[in-house]
Amino acid sequence: MQRLIPRVMLAAALCLPAWAFAQAVPAGAAPQGSVAPAEPKPDDTNAERARTQPGNNAPFWRAVRNSGDQAGYSSLPAREAGVLIQQTVQYPGSLRTTAGEAWRQVRNDWIIPYGGALILIVAVAIGLFYWRKGAMDVHEPPTGRLIERFTYFERAAHWTNAIAFSVLAISGIVMAFGKFFLLPILGGTVFGWLAYALKNLHNFAGPVFAVSLLVVILTFIKDNLPSRDDLTWLAKGGGLASGTHVPSHRFNAGEKLVFWAGVLALGLVVVGSGLVLDKLVPGWGDTRGQMQVAHMVHATAAVLMMAMFLGHIYMGTIGMKGAYRAMKTGYVDEAWAREHHELWYDDIRAGKIPAQRSQPAAGAARPVTPSA
Repeated sequence: MQRLIPRVMLAAALCLPAWAFAQAVPAGAAPQGSVAPAEPKPDDTNAERARTQPGNNAPFWRAVRNSGDQAGYSSLPAREAGVLIQQTVQYPGSLRTTAGEAWRQVRNDWIIPYGGALILIVAVAIGLFYWRKGAMDVHEPPTGRLIERFTYFERAAHWTNAIAFSVLAISGIVMAFGKFFLLPILGGTVFGWLAYALKNLHNFAGPVFAVSLLVVILTFIKDNLPSRDDLTWLAKGGGLASGTHVPSHRFNAGEKLVFWAGVLALGLVVVGSGLVLDKLVPGWGDTRGQMQVAHMVHATAAVLMMAMFLGHIYMGTIGMKGAYRAMKTGYVDEAWAREHHELWYDDIRAGKIPAQRSQPAAGAARPVTPSA
């Protein structure tokens, strides 16, 4: 007992300071002069995820996506060089996506399927019409006397614009729809080289088309001004259903619609948006948002323009006999002019269009000359 009492007193003396210090320090607080255990950090969670789920970078990209279009540091001179992912777009409901993803959905879910369907529908309709009706011919026999319909300058402007448009249309169709009908046939390597070459050709043909389009507009705008006779032509549908030709001036109402809607309106929209995509407009095309809007406008207008010009190309080649010869040589037979453009032919005969000249065909007795 004598030995036990000193030992108990020694233990109490040692525990009393620790008990008093614990009463003075709040629960959960680290003692002064000591280091509290660290709380788990997100980095620790990501490190643990990296060990247990190699290759899962979802938290990193979630953080990048949530940062919106906040720019980080970049030494590149581009305006959006520091923006890794575009701004997040909030749709009605809970759908949230980036602006780039929204553009991709518009292109893949709207422009490509509906644009391709429109071009196919127009092409099939033209084929069925040609199968049922055939080419429009002149009911009267040729007279052998030729009338100049297009001057050399007009034909040069038209052919330059037509060739540039054909290059742009073919290359655009391959770039937009080629993976559906060419890629399975050519394979990835050949199709990749073809699309790359056509993309560069598309970029260089664009400015040629833009300049030639302005020349075409200024050259033919005076002959495409609306008149009262156009209403009669439209009311009768140009005689396509009845087979009878409706009198018209140098260009009928259908050709005028193609000029104003296709050449002027859609043409200028296609050219303007195309120059933005080519980065040829100062201050435009410097951001991804501007490029995406320009692409959607350009693709939509181009599809509508191609669908409209399919009918124009059909009528100017196999749809109407003698029409291609007019743009190739510049001359048409007198019978053709009288039947297809009677009012224009009457103005030539009456001398109201002094700029129009006539030339005798081989073996013809004399040319058609303007007379009062």
